[in-house]
Amino acid sequence: MKKGRRDKYTSYVGIDRKAVFRCESWRHLSLRAKLFYIHLKAHFDGTNNGTIQLHFSELSSHPGFNSKRAFYGAAKELVSAGWITRTNPDRRSGLHRNPNTYRLTGKFDGYAIE
Repeated sequence: MKKGRRDKYTSYVGIDRKAVFRCESWRHLSLRAKLFYIHLKAHFDGTNNGTIQLHFSELSSHPGFNSKRAFYGAAKELVSAGWITRTNPDRRSGLHRNPNTYRLTGKFDGYAIE
């Protein structure tokens, strides 16, 4: 690779060590909720907080996400724990094909959100 050029296919999801190792809230989350959060944060590009979408089809191939109930259960768990918020709570999910949009709160994990 030439100097000054970035590989456009290399990406990562930054999660603060304090959030993972010291935060009680992270420890009490289920594995599904943690996976949902990591995938949701992977969609965050620095400008789209509040309009982040994560579809069931993106996680349906992962173990534990074989039903929509598990998918939405993980989202509800993250909302109740304060890690994310739904930005369109008055809309019914799936009605007229309006996708849920989420916002990372940054309350526990401030890495690259602000």
